[in-house]
Amino acid sequence: MILVTGGTGLIGSHLLFHLLSNGSKVRSNFRTKESIEKVQKVFGYYSDNASHLIKQIDWVYADITEPGDLESLFTGIEQVYHCAALISFDPKDYKILERTNVEGTANVVNLCLKFGIQKLCYVSSIAAIAPNIKQQEITEENEWNEAKASVYGITKYEAELEVWRGSQEGLSIVIINPGVIIGPGFWKSGSGTFFTYASKEKKYFIPGGTGFVTITDVINAMTALMKSDIHTERFILVNQNMTYKQLLQIIAPKLGVEPPTKKVSKFMLECFWRWDWVRSYIFGKRRKLSKVMARGLYRQENYSSQKIKSELDFTFDDLEKSIAFCCNKFMEKD
Repeated sequence: MILVTGGTGLIGSHLLFHLLSNGSKVRSNFRTKESIEKVQKVFGYYSDNASHLIKQIDWVYADITEPGDLESLFTGIEQVYHCAALISFDPKDYKILERTNVEGTANVVNLCLKFGIQKLCYVSSIAAIAPNIKQQEITEENEWNEAKASVYGITKYEAELEVWRGSQEGLSIVIINPGVIIGPGFWKSGSGTFFTYASKEKKYFIPGGTGFVTITDVINAMTALMKSDIHTERFILVNQNMTYKQLLQIIAPKLGVEPPTKKVSKFMLECFWRWDWVRSYIFGKRRKLSKVMARGLYRQENYSSQKIKSELDFTFDDLEKSIAFCCNKFMEKD
């Protein structure tokens, strides 16, 4: 049996569908019944038999930050996909990010060792890879630089250290570092916010850009790595590097709206992150833009996926086709 932590998220839900469609027996943790309903909705994007598939999953109520909860998840498990994580870029959330992303991953690694798990695939992020100073392509070998990282990136990097620690203690592991993942179903978080933003026909776009990858690419890479003899390696997963403007120019017409045409200036971003800090400090509001994030939005980051192409002979999906699929599902949403 295969365990998928974080099965109610974007990656986890798509991974569960893929595994079930290929005849695997799967188990996943959950925290609310509403989150399982979201998974069923994702399944419905690809199958008319979503409710039947959902019932094939061995759902176990468990919080990855509670080792006692996790024990029951690992009985009879051979492989683990650790997808569970908390995403936040608000510096105030560092402690809870650390507890979920770092301590939660340590718990998973410890139980993998205890239960003799054959192989662990950990879902990290390009946020855990330091950028290049001179706009060179970013690879898996980039030296970590905490000063340029978000709180989310810091905790994902520290979680990777827990996974490497597990490998030193005898656990077979692989790590993936996906870019911004294009996939349907979670319109208020991650890449889903680009579709929501574009649909409102906003006028402004953010300067800079990053690496993007389809959810299909991520799932195919994860499962291929777990079936392979490859271990103790990490892989960047980026289909295409593009600016945020380019992405919105692809999305907007497919939603039947005009794309944004005005660039948010550096001055505006500098003013906004300062105002956001004051707003958070005085009124206790959640941060929307930190200093590190604002300055990261100025840059176009370019990531190399040559390693996975070479070692797995991996071919990436059609990114624009995936965006079109997401746009269709976005317009069908309730």
